[in-house]
Amino acid sequence: MGATGSGKSRLAIDLATRFQTDIINSDKIQVYKGLDVLTNKVTPQECRGVPHHLLGVFDSEVGNLTATDFAVLASQEISTLSANNKLPIVAGGSNSYIEALANHSSGPLLNNYECCFIWVDVSLPVLNSFVSKRVDRMMEAGLLDEVRQVYDPKADYSVGIRRAIGVPELHEYLRYESLVDRATQRKMLDVAVKKIKQNTEILACRQLQKIQRLSKKWKSCMHHVDATEVFLKHNEEEADEAWENLVARPTKRIVDKFSNRHVMKNDSVEHCLTTIGAAS
Repeated sequence: MGATGSGKSRLAIDLATRFQTDIINSDKIQVYKGLDVLTNKVTPQECRGVPHHLLGVFDSEVGNLTATDFAVLASQEISTLSANNKLPIVAGGSNSYIEALANHSSGPLLNNYECCFIWVDVSLPVLNSFVSKRVDRMMEAGLLDEVRQVYDPKADYSVGIRRAIGVPELHEYLRYESLVDRATQRKMLDVAVKKIKQNTEILACRQLQKIQRLSKKWKSCMHHVDATEVFLKHNEEEADEAWENLVARPTKRIVDKFSNRHVMKNDSVEHCLTTIGAAS
């Protein structure tokens, strides 16, 4: 579990390559097709060959995929992976999805599976700085043009992928873009980008508050991993080394111990589940 931008997708892929398994996406925006830059979907290169389920598979026009809908679909994916002796990894997205999955009425996850929750934590001031820079990189990667493709002045921003932070914030700019001069365009775009950053910071804070509540609820199977030092490194090489030493390697040991313990106990890996919740 962890706030947006904390590195959950990366860690999930690290674990999936270590345990030769698949990842089930639990991000309520990334379940939809499109807006890959805005929604920070992992690229094929970042996936490193790891299969992802419930990632970019639904049309936004069908409406919202509710937490209950997700719980049903994810439970099916978990059952399939477990039946094939694979350790299911649920990663990214929404705490509401994770909680719904854990409490799914047709078969509560915590009753049917031994669960291992990983909380990837980053100090909020450090994370906010990273998120701000990430938004700038997204703009450089074509975020504006991507959102322009789904722009509709009559759109409902409470449905589907248009709920994603970045779409509503750019609405006013796109609405008046052709009606104002370039200087005004730049000012309006700067305001929109600032709103995207502010709303992402608010999201991270809310996610952290909910994770803290869930960590008390699931204390017996919750593991806290602090990734703050990774984000404080000044170059990619140092950050990668810190990630391996402070996040990836310790988490692999946690899941190794968890998996081995329950394989010995149940003589099967079908009772093992690693969950890394909240948006990445």
